[in-house]
Amino acid sequence: MEILGTTLRICVDDLDAAVAFYERLTGTAAQRFDRGGVSVAAVGCFLLMSGPAAELDVLRKVTATVAVADVDEAQKALTESGARVVAGPVATPVGRNLIALHPDGSIFEYADRNAV
Repeated sequence: MEILGTTLRICVDDLDAAVAFYERLTGTAAQRFDRGGVSVAAVGCFLLMSGPAAELDVLRKVTATVAVADVDEAQKALTESGARVVAGPVATPVGRNLIALHPDGSIFEYADRNAV
């Protein structure tokens, strides 16, 4: 599995205020989209999320997003290494992702930019 980088996941109360800060910090414009009941903004290596508490409680359990070349390859490598895929792979606005539970109990999202 080829790992391309990681994204830091941050749950915020005020998405607009957070976006303004992170855009200034990184010098990068936010890419915004909605996923279920959650509003999301990707700014550089930061993924900002805002929405209902119940949704954010679930999202806070995911340690980070790992960018990979191909989610299918990631799924194979993860399962062969002892991880358990708990969600996905599913299509997203920019590619595909899955959520995996590692043997140590940590949870990561793996995402590619391969649109279906």
